Amino acid sequence: MSRLLSHIAAILIAATLATPTIADERVPTAQKAALQVAMQQHIDRSVVNGKFLHLDTKTGQVEALHPVTAHPMIMLMGEYYVLCADFRDRNGKPVNIDFYMARRGQSYIVFHTAVAERETLERLMRSGRVKPAG
Repeated sequence: MSRLLSHIAAILIAATLATPTIADERVPTAQKAALQVAMQQHIDRSVVNGKFLHLDTKTGQVEALHPVTAHPMIMLMGEYYVLCADFRDRNGKPVNIDFYMARRGQSYIVFHTAVAERETLERLMRSGRVKPAG
């Protein structure tokens, strides 16, 4: 991770801790930025030779996915967050990855990664358990 990214992350995390989540489901901009940085750090730490590896539990195959774009939208699931990013498989086919995140001390961690499981997030949204952050 670059020094600049480390400094930006530290500033955003400090700003986040000074700005608690508001009860009406609005997430302050600094907190959104800190969540995005934490997701990107997770992706960066998980990449092997430029590829995000995923075990397809149905086929037993390891899929190599290439990061493309992080989505700007952040979803709330109670005290947890859901962030999304676009990846591509070896054939160039788009693959959505949803990162379920939680606050840990002064930062955030990814506690679940859902690869190509958009139906899970959509079901949680339909049930009202996951909502867009304002």
